[in-house]
Amino acid sequence: MSQSKAARRVSRNHARYRGRNELNVVPMIDMMVILVFFLIFTAVFTRTNILELNLPGADSAVPDLPEGLNLEVIVRKESIQVADRGTGVLKELPLVDAAYDLKGLSDFLMQVKAKYPDKTNASILLEQDVQYDTLVQVMDKVRVFEVAGSQWTVGELFPDVSVGDAPT
Repeated sequence: MSQSKAARRVSRNHARYRGRNELNVVPMIDMMVILVFFLIFTAVFTRTNILELNLPGADSAVPDLPEGLNLEVIVRKESIQVADRGTGVLKELPLVDAAYDLKGLSDFLMQVKAKYPDKTNASILLEQDVQYDTLVQVMDKVRVFEVAGSQWTVGELFPDVSVGDAPT
């Protein structure tokens, strides 16, 4: 059979490149370099706040604490109770207009801090159906207080916070 010059050239080129079915990874590497650069660049702008909590252990029924105040803030559905583990409830703050009295809590905790200035730990105990947002707000009020002046300043109350379940 006689083939034309063009057909022979095409079959020769096909024979030359036969068996070269390699994967071209250069575009994939380019995309990975761009993706890594993008992830590193955007990670700079994210900021995460982490707050360390001391969760009660299995042996928390018998505390190994020194004599003095063992401050507990008990958040219930109808009120907030500030208590001492040994003596009981010190102050009960009922709901004000269907909201927790966080201002009264902060004021009372400042009085407690004035009486026990070296005390740094407190426990926040929650009933079952208390909202997470309420926990965060109470935790903020237990940890720090705000003083209004020429500028807002923040002072430390009880920064070492433990979280647990409220007694029934």
